[in-house]
Amino acid sequence: MAIKPKGWMGVEDPLWYKDALIYQLHVKAFGDSNHDGIGDFRGLTQRLDYLQDLGVDTLWLMPFYPSPLRDDGYDISDYQNVHPQYGTLADFRNFVREAHHRGLKVITELVINHTSDQHPWFQAARNAPRGSPQRNFYLWNDNDDKFPETRIIFTDTETSNWAWDPVAEQYYWHRFFSHQPDLNHNNPAVVKAVTKVMRFWLDMGVDGLRLDAIPYLCVREGTYNENLPETHAVIKQMRAVVDKHYRSRLFLAEANQWPEDVRDYFGDGDECHMAYHFPLMPRMYMAIAQEDRYPIVEILEQTPDIPDNCQWAVFLRNHDELTLEMVTDRERDYMYRTYAADPRMRVNVGIRRRLAP
Repeated sequence: MAIKPKGWMGVEDPLWYKDALIYQLHVKAFGDSNHDGIGDFRGLTQRLDYLQDLGVDTLWLMPFYPSPLRDDGYDISDYQNVHPQYGTLADFRNFVREAHHRGLKVITELVINHTSDQHPWFQAARNAPRGSPQRNFYLWNDNDDKFPETRIIFTDTETSNWAWDPVAEQYYWHRFFSHQPDLNHNNPAVVKAVTKVMRFWLDMGVDGLRLDAIPYLCVREGTYNENLPETHAVIKQMRAVVDKHYRSRLFLAEANQWPEDVRDYFGDGDECHMAYHFPLMPRMYMAIAQEDRYPIVEILEQTPDIPDNCQWAVFLRNHDELTLEMVTDRERDYMYRTYAADPRMRVNVGIRRRLAP
């Protein structure tokens, strides 16, 4: 395949994502340059010609940041560095440069709903006085009965969205694992801090950012704490920074919601450029098993129109496995019977069994 001339540092077409072929990969599991059994950026860079020959044009990297690795890297302890097992920032810069030389775009993860409990921000917060700027980077309460309307996402491991911290002597809010405290995006200082993180990686040359778990950024009493107007305001604010300072960059929304709810994450073309179509994926498998296109047609008919500068991200599988949140109970039971008869193949509300593409 043709290689872009040296010096090319990204895509020229601002709508490149409209027909992008995205390949997801985990740095630790791809190319191992030093034969220590763990993939790294030097090894990944050595495999770029192979990836180019596959015909893909965009690489989506799972988290590669410093982390205790209790949630496969989505528990980040340092937003502005590379996990030492995978290399250095210099190795990352070289990877991006070599990818761009081959006409390949790079999408990385912006995991800003929560951090690891080992992140310096959380360590400062738990040791700071109540009501201080450091403490207010996260959400705290004296008991665990605030926000009772909010669902628990990981029902197989968590019994509450609150966890007690003996150092702070308060409960902290978490929508995912208890070792992943949620950042307080109702606090403008937090939005400013994560915007700085965003700009750090965009300045590194990445072409897109996958916004992990964005429906849960902001909270308000008396609500389900999902898809709040305050959350959309945060995304619009971050997008405005991108549009002002960068060209041809991408926000990819990870919002595991029904299409009518995900539609709002496009805004008026001023929030996310792309969003995953989570309900479509399991219905592809239903259609194959039933030898009937109806499950696909039905969900597409429920999918609203989106702004002209936006696009749905359609996928077969990703690291979330065959998630079954966006199906009915009856459809979920059918998928379990068809694709995961052994209970060990199931996890939370999904299927973890590996399927051929």
